[in-house]
Amino acid sequence: MSVIDILTRVDSICKKYDKYDVERLNGANVAGEDPFARLYGSVDADINECVEKAEAAKQEKNRATVVALNAEIRRTKAKLVEEDLPKLQRLALKKVKGLTKEELATRSDLVAALPDRIQSIPDGSSSAKKNGTWGASGSRTGGAIKFDTSDGNFDDEYFKGTEESNQFRREYEMRKMKQDEGLDIIGEGLETLKNMASDMNEELDRQVPLMDEMDEKVDRANTDLKNTNVRLKETVLQLRSSRNFCIDIVLLCVILGIAAYLYNVLKK
Repeated sequence: MSVIDILTRVDSICKKYDKYDVERLNGANVAGEDPFARLYGSVDADINECVEKAEAAKQEKNRATVVALNAEIRRTKAKLVEEDLPKLQRLALKKVKGLTKEELATRSDLVAALPDRIQSIPDGSSSAKKNGTWGASGSRTGGAIKFDTSDGNFDDEYFKGTEESNQFRREYEMRKMKQDEGLDIIGEGLETLKNMASDMNEELDRQVPLMDEMDEKVDRANTDLKNTNVRLKETVLQLRSSRNFCIDIVLLCVILGIAAYLYNVLKK
């Protein structure tokens, strides 16, 4: 029997037996004040939500989305079994004013049917509990959790994953391999850059003495240039003074010549 058939059968049974309707048994006012009714309504809503998520995961084509939905379903199922069911069992046994013994027994039957409803929800896991009883139900009936340990060994099929989980694992491994390849390429590039930086550092170490020698030569050339400028300035000043003396002598000779010419003219 498939999961859909089980859910359809459960819905038909709930519709057929109206006495299992908690809101009808307790009434609107009682449901608002009765902790059992509130908690049972919350559990029933969580179960319906898990069923919807399971249907969505069944139709979803994206593997990552399917895995995420199945993980949410498993977390919700674990919360229902470990937290909500024990509370419902305690509340179902608690006497409430206005309820008959038959109605209390009906509550117990409702709680007893919840583990099967929760277990029937597909969550993408192939290792569902098939051979044992739920701890919450066992505590109410006085039993304990039972497992099939007839041989004490489990074959590989017991731990075999589903096709979805295997496909997701293969995709994960492929992406991990691609990521490792990319990291290897990046590592090779970084190694090349490291070698280039080391070579540049060695070349700079060899160039430092040459740069120091060039600085010394530039300083000496600068000093020599300053000294040459000073000597050149002094030479220019000396040349200028000698030239002025020659010009003065030439002018004096010209004046004397003119004076001699005028004297000869006036004398005649």
